[in-house]
Amino acid sequence: MSQLAFDLGHRPAFGREDFLVASGSRDAVGWIDRWPNWPGHALALHGPAGCGKTHLAHVFALRTKASIIAGADLQESAVAKLVEDNAALVLEDGENTKSEHALLHLFNALKERSGFLLLTGREPPARWKFKLADLTSRLAAVPSVRISPPDDALMEAVLVKLFSDRQLSIDPDVVGYLMRRMDRSFAAARDIVAKADTAALAGKRAITVPLMREILES
Repeated sequence: MSQLAFDLGHRPAFGREDFLVASGSRDAVGWIDRWPNWPGHALALHGPAGCGKTHLAHVFALRTKASIIAGADLQESAVAKLVEDNAALVLEDGENTKSEHALLHLFNALKERSGFLLLTGREPPARWKFKLADLTSRLAAVPSVRISPPDDALMEAVLVKLFSDRQLSIDPDVVGYLMRRMDRSFAAARDIVAKADTAALAGKRAITVPLMREILES
């Protein structure tokens, strides 16, 4: 009889010491560590889903006491309060911002108050499909740093970290099995680990190669 698996969530480790630095992320880490000695008041991190943008955004937020807001949730009526309450802000998935005027207002208001803005997105801000000329010109001038997909060593470390975040122990042969068969992306790693966690709990099973084989085949 299977055990019901309730998704109660887990707490990922988002500290600076938890970020796994590799060749594809070294430049981005350097920019975050360099704050507040940026050439301007804004910086953008871009790359594929799950590449580490959110982790570095949390590192920046912890260091600067910044609030984090999703681009889709940014409203023009809230900008004044956000800037008043925060000397730094993180706008995640900035290309999904619905109100271009809100983003322009936020960008200008933080600059006027000598505040800082960290943007994240899959593409650099210069490629975000906005129509407001003042906004596009400002975003095009923002320094943008790409976080590249992981190499093998980083991918292995990420798998171990994702299982550890869920307090799950795994053997090296499980990691090796996944590395030979899974898509090489952080998003795929997160999905596989989440499914393994659910399946192990539901079936009261350990995280083993046979369990991972079932998950990948399904």
